[in-house]
Amino acid sequence: MSKRSTVLWAAAILTAAAPSVWFWIVATLSNESSGSYSSLIVTMGGICPGFELDLWLQILLIPLRDLLLMEYGAAPLIALSWGGVLLARRIGRPWLGRILPSLTVALLVVSNLTSPLLFVLDTARDPACAGNWGPLEITAWSNAMGLYSLVPAVLIMLALRTPGARRGRLARVGVSLVLAAPVLLCVTASAPAGKVSASRDLDCFAFDESAPSKLNERDRRFLCAIRDGLAWKAVPELARMPDRELLAYGDQLCALAVRNGGDLRAPELERAMGRIQDTSTLTRALAGRCPVVAQAIAEEEQRMKAANDAYVATAKRRCAAHPRHRPKIKPVRQASATMWTEFWYINSWEEGNEGGSTGKMVADLVGSSPGALDVWAADEIGHACVTGEAYRRRPPVETRG
Repeated sequence: MSKRSTVLWAAAILTAAAPSVWFWIVATLSNESSGSYSSLIVTMGGICPGFELDLWLQILLIPLRDLLLMEYGAAPLIALSWGGVLLARRIGRPWLGRILPSLTVALLVVSNLTSPLLFVLDTARDPACAGNWGPLEITAWSNAMGLYSLVPAVLIMLALRTPGARRGRLARVGVSLVLAAPVLLCVTASAPAGKVSASRDLDCFAFDESAPSKLNERDRRFLCAIRDGLAWKAVPELARMPDRELLAYGDQLCALAVRNGGDLRAPELERAMGRIQDTSTLTRALAGRCPVVAQAIAEEEQRMKAANDAYVATAKRRCAAHPRHRPKIKPVRQASATMWTEFWYINSWEEGNEGGSTGKMVADLVGSSPGALDVWAADEIGHACVTGEAYRRRPPVETRG
């Protein structure tokens, strides 16, 4: 293999892995779980065939992207293709070595070029379709990264090209895409992002209605629910979205919730939330903005409460069916209860000693301190049937029954 081809193959691997390595370094240094953008897909009516087709394509590509060979921008797959080329030349079948690299190029093109092309076709046909793809800066960044991911494909094609071969149209198209990526990145970086308010700017803690603000209470509470405290970390995908776009995104989600009768698990609404990790924070923020979401959350809480009450009632009926303990001497008091076990223990306290520590367990069975008692329940989590008895003197040991 020529020095030129070796350099091109190595450049293809490094170029493919560079973004993932960079995001990993940034996430490690900043102690964040992710350093990349996530797409927020919002459907707001209208006929946008490119957007709908891209949804189906992305679903079909999920198994492909989950492959280990596609990690780090498909760098392992590119390395495997390079190895196949070297092996094919060693056994005297160089044409076999072009099969896997050609498939690799095809996979890179299909998985990275379709979204930018469909976005351009959609917006050229109807500019209003741009809103369906998500916030402009995130969509532009995603498309730019898709075009950048084609750089390894161009390098692979150049590596496979024989030195005396004539450059074809496909190579020129590839070079054009490579040049287009930084241009789109520059456009993305120069686009005005809009104001991103912090929780102190929004007066999230006081909600003083006399405080001067251009936002009404409804908008301010929604922004605070996303920006403030732990909620900010729970939905990092929305953390840097400008206020106006975040409010518009909330209104779009409300419209989708109304369209689906308040069903928060509707596929259309789940697609709109994209890859947001903590959707519960987002839906609770929407509750103050969208009555149908508030009603759906209230109904879900009622359903969960009814299910929990039924579970507790079943446990109590089971305990009530057990025969009562017959002590050998008369206790001062005897009481039975259905108690909840957690982390293998039943924890109980007298009033005023809630949460007190019992200290060391005796024979891993029972531990006590003034006003507190822990008992090993032999059940990690669930209900246990408990009978407690108090005596004025030590009762006789019972080993049966």
